[in-house]
Amino acid sequence: MTATTAQAPVTAGGRVRPGAGLRQTATMAWRSLVAIKHNPLELVDYSITPIMFVFLFTYVLGGQMAGSPDVYLTYALPGIIVQNTLFMTTYTALALNTDLTKGVFDRLRSLPIARSAPLIGRITADLAKHVWAMLLMIGLGLALGFRVTGGFGGFLAGALLLVVFAAAVSWAAVLIGMLAGDAEKVQAFGFTLIFPITFTSSAFVVVDTMPGWLQAWADVNPVTHLSDAYRGLLLGGEVGRPLLWSLVWAAGIAAVFYPLAMRAYRAKA
Repeated sequence: MTATTAQAPVTAGGRVRPGAGLRQTATMAWRSLVAIKHNPLELVDYSITPIMFVFLFTYVLGGQMAGSPDVYLTYALPGIIVQNTLFMTTYTALALNTDLTKGVFDRLRSLPIARSAPLIGRITADLAKHVWAMLLMIGLGLALGFRVTGGFGGFLAGALLLVVFAAAVSWAAVLIGMLAGDAEKVQAFGFTLIFPITFTSSAFVVVDTMPGWLQAWADVNPVTHLSDAYRGLLLGGEVGRPLLWSLVWAAGIAAVFYPLAMRAYRAKA
């Protein structure tokens, strides 16, 4: 009896032990990843869509924007990856909203698991999907002529930066997923917010080519800082200021949306 009690995942106060909570979170993350096998259409969002973005921006816009698809690919690929990373955070909101409306949280709530495990597990799984999409787009870029001149260290630092920023934005996605009434509203809100801030940044064009009033916004746009930092890490350029501002933005977004998201999650789950 003593040995069984010592290994129990729940304390006398009804709280899940930290070690058990981590295992449950990992299980929930694995559940989210394995679900792709039963829903192959998710591969379109995580694989086909990123490939499509790279081809369209490079070969449709490249000649007009930079005079050559190869030249434009070098500038735009980091921005395309940043854009895709931000758009993918809406999938977190969609998945949570679907689980909520279908009663998945009601079933999980009856289990002796940490209340945060389904949420943190979902975010962890989605961050793994972010890494997959990033590697896929980098691989395609290399095949098309892009070169990571910043070295392997720059590549790893860039990947870590994207994961950190995506994790911060995921808390905003959680809040949207919790508050939106259905999946259509989640998609509408996500595109209304993410679409304009990505296209009014340095992700795809040099800020100096914009009108003066738009430059003022682009210079403080978090996507500009993230794109410049990621581009500098991949290509070996100057990264100090944009990297610092990217981390400041990530910390600020997390500080604002984490408590709001957790409050909404606890109220729902």
